Amino acid sequence: MPGKILIKNIEYLITVNDERKIVTDAYVTIDGNLISGIGKTKDLLPNESEYDRVIDAKYMVATPGYINGHCHISYAHATRCIFRDDLGKDYLLNVFTLQGGMNPEEERLTSLLGITELLKYGTKTFVDPGSTKHLDESISEYEQSGVRAIVGKHLASKENPIHLPIYDHDSAMKLTEETIKCFHGKLDGRISAWAMPFAHAFTSDELLQDLKQLCDELATNITLHVTDAVEASSDPSRESAIVKLEKLGFHGSNVVLSHCVGINSDDIQSLINTNTPVIVCPTAVLKMGGGFGKNVPLSEMLDGGVTVGIGTDAANNSNLIETGRSVYLAAVLIKDASGDVTRIPAETAVELGTIGSSRAVGMGNSIGSIEVGKKADIVLYETMRPEWRTLFNPINNLVYSADGRSVHTVLVDGRVVIDDHQPTFVDEEELIAQVQDIGDSMLRRTGIDFAPRWPIV
Repeated sequence: MPGKILIKNIEYLITVNDERKIVTDAYVTIDGNLISGIGKTKDLLPNESEYDRVIDAKYMVATPGYINGHCHISYAHATRCIFRDDLGKDYLLNVFTLQGGMNPEEERLTSLLGITELLKYGTKTFVDPGSTKHLDESISEYEQSGVRAIVGKHLASKENPIHLPIYDHDSAMKLTEETIKCFHGKLDGRISAWAMPFAHAFTSDELLQDLKQLCDELATNITLHVTDAVEASSDPSRESAIVKLEKLGFHGSNVVLSHCVGINSDDIQSLINTNTPVIVCPTAVLKMGGGFGKNVPLSEMLDGGVTVGIGTDAANNSNLIETGRSVYLAAVLIKDASGDVTRIPAETAVELGTIGSSRAVGMGNSIGSIEVGKKADIVLYETMRPEWRTLFNPINNLVYSADGRSVHTVLVDGRVVIDDHQPTFVDEEELIAQVQDIGDSMLRRTGIDFAPRWPIV
C-alpha cells in the first residue's frame, strides 16, 4: 500500500502547473496517493526517517507522466506487426476476427503486456476505447499493475465491415449502463467506465443520442471514433462529421472524439462552440498514410481553444503505443506540413500528453501536472544517457531526443510500479513468452497470417 515517499535531488522537475514552472534541485513528497509537498531539496528538513521510502533522483528529470487518450490495449500485442504496409485500412477486416478467437485468460495476459509497455515508457493513464471483451476477467491486470485506466464496451447497431459486435438499441443501452455501474470507480477510483459506441457510421442516431443522455445522467463520459485517415486524405471535402454530431446533440465536455482526421473549419467551430474535447493519434495516421500534418488541423484547434489530448491507437496498426512518440510526432509533423517552425512548440507537445489529455478525459483536477493535492502520478527519467546529454532545456530533450527507454521510475497513485526500469508487478520475460505463445495459437486457430516479404529460413 502507498505510504510516505520522498523524491529528492531532482535535477529538473517539470510541473506543468498553471505557471508551467520547472524547478531545479527539487523534491516531491507523497502521502498515500497524493502529492503533499514540492520545493527545493536544499530546503528539506533532516527528517528522512519519517518516510517509508526515499528516492534519490540525482541526474533525473521528473514529469507528470503521459496520459494516452486512445489506446486499444486488449488484443493487439498478441499479433503485433503481422500486417503488411500495403494492406492499408483492410487490416481492420482481420483485427476483430483475431480478437474474437481470444479466451479471457489470453486477453488478460495480452492486456497486461500492453499495460507493462505503457508504464515502462512513462504512460500511467490510458483510455481503452471499448475493445476489451472480458472486462470481468481482465480487471485483475489493472489491479495487479496499478495503472489508471478508462474502460467500456464498444458496440455497433449496424452491419459493418470490421466485424464489430452488433446490438439492438435496448441491448446496447443495457450493456453500457451495466458496464458503467459495474466498473466506474473501481480499484479506489483508478478505473473509470464510459459509453463507447465505435463510430457514427455503425451506430444509429437514436442510439448515440440515448447513450449521451445516459452518460449525462450517470456523470460519466462517452467516446467515439471520428473519421478515417485514408478516407480523409482521399476525400477531404466530404460532409462535416462533427457538425452532423452537433445537430444530434452529441457534443459537450463529456463527449471525447478520437482521431478527427480531415475535419474542416466548420467542425472546428463546432468543437469550440460546444466545448467538445478531441484526442489525436499521430502514430496511427502516419502509419496509414493519412497525412497528419495536412489532415489534422491541430494548430487551428488549439488556437481556437479546443481541449486536445493525444493517443496512439493500437499496437497492430501504428504498431507502437509509446505516448512519447506521439508527442514527438505532434511537434514535428505540423511544422513539416506547414513550413512554420513556430507551430506546436515542444512545450505545447508536452501539454498535449499531460495536462491536455487529462482535461480531455475529464481528469484535469486530479492528474496531468505535479501539484500539491493532485494524484501522485510521477515519472522519473534517467538522464546520464547519451540521448539526454547535454541537458540545458529539459523540455526540448524530453520531446526531441529522449524516449521511453530512459524511464527509470514510475509512480501511480503513490505506488512504485516501475523501479530501476523494471516492472514491480510481473515477471516481464515470462509474460512476453506467454503472449508469444498466445499469438502463435491465435494465428493457427483463425488461419489469419501474412508472410513477411523477405524469406525467413
